[in-house]
Amino acid sequence: MGRVSDDSSVTEELGRIRASIDNIDAALVHLLAERFKHTQRVGRLKADHDLPPSDPDREARQITRLRSLAVDADLDPTFAEKFLTFVIDEVIRHHEEARR
Repeated sequence: MGRVSDDSSVTEELGRIRASIDNIDAALVHLLAERFKHTQRVGRLKADHDLPPSDPDREARQITRLRSLAVDADLDPTFAEKFLTFVIDEVIRHHEEARR
């Protein structure tokens, strides 16, 4: 285990890092909200034109693309794929609801 420090500079640095993490989390929420606005438009368009809620070919291309982006960004591509799969599943659920 690491040593315990009561150094105020460590506490300050921890606070700065956590503030950055909080800002990134907020940006992620806003980006996801914007993404879902667009996918909801896709869902309405699909429903209006009797298109299937999912597009397995596009989903596979997106997963491949995101895995590549993850490698380039030094992010675990398996994590990136799990994240995108979660998002895709939610989008498909919304598209299915739009059809009803």
